[in-house]
Amino acid sequence: MTTITFPAFNINLTISRIAFSIGNIHIYWYGIFIGLAFIIAIFALKKDSKKYDINYEDILELIIILIPVAIICTRLYYVIFNLQYYLSNPSQIFNIKNGGLAVYGGIIGAAITIIIFCKIKKLKLLDMFDMLVPYLALGQAIGRWGNFVNGEAHGVQTNNIFRMGIVENGIYMEVHPTFLYESISTLILFFILTYLKNHRKYEGQLTIVYLLVYSAIRAVIEGLRTDSLMIGNIRVSQLLSIIIFSTMLIVLIYINQRKKKTIENDYRKNNVIQSLK
Repeated sequence: MTTITFPAFNINLTISRIAFSIGNIHIYWYGIFIGLAFIIAIFALKKDSKKYDINYEDILELIIILIPVAIICTRLYYVIFNLQYYLSNPSQIFNIKNGGLAVYGGIIGAAITIIIFCKIKKLKLLDMFDMLVPYLALGQAIGRWGNFVNGEAHGVQTNNIFRMGIVENGIYMEVHPTFLYESISTLILFFILTYLKNHRKYEGQLTIVYLLVYSAIRAVIEGLRTDSLMIGNIRVSQLLSIIIFSTMLIVLIYINQRKKKTIENDYRKNNVIQSLK
């Protein structure tokens, strides 16, 4: 059982990581939240497939492939950056019931899978990415509540109004509820992407916005967490977030400059045409 409080709001909760059991099989909340995110995406993408002119059967085939790939890669990323522990405790590598899934690992694995899939199926890659990223953001907003139930992925101690009280290693402390910060932020990002979906100006726009905004969110939140994956004194996911943000910012500037140059060239051509009349 996990005991969690929000002192400023007089909220006291005692939550079991197990949602229900069927015989000796335990179904964990963590898995339910992840499954819920995939189910929502499957139904929502049926409508979006027409907008992007992508065959829905191809999307279903991709999702069937993505589900195991994403889970394996989220775990692999986590294990790689905790390698010393897992080399000493190899039996724990496959134990994900208490968490230990890293979002960036899933994103990287999924991106590579989508690139290969689109190449084989001869589908427009940027359209596929643009179609999927809103539901990736929504899935992250939902999935972070699995961290809440597990009492993990929290931040350093704080006395701000949103502080969350937990007991860790027998010690009560009040910490930043970083799971909540990221859940709310990615939910807002989902709504932004949903709006842009109907006002898309070029292929890949939603993907760039997702990567730019999420990396900024994660870079800030990662700095508050106490369980960051580390290389020496460097927070791995924070460093990766900064690299992604910087790259996407350069890409966005390049696209805007190119569009501006195109408009200027069109303007000059129109002036030449008018002068010849």
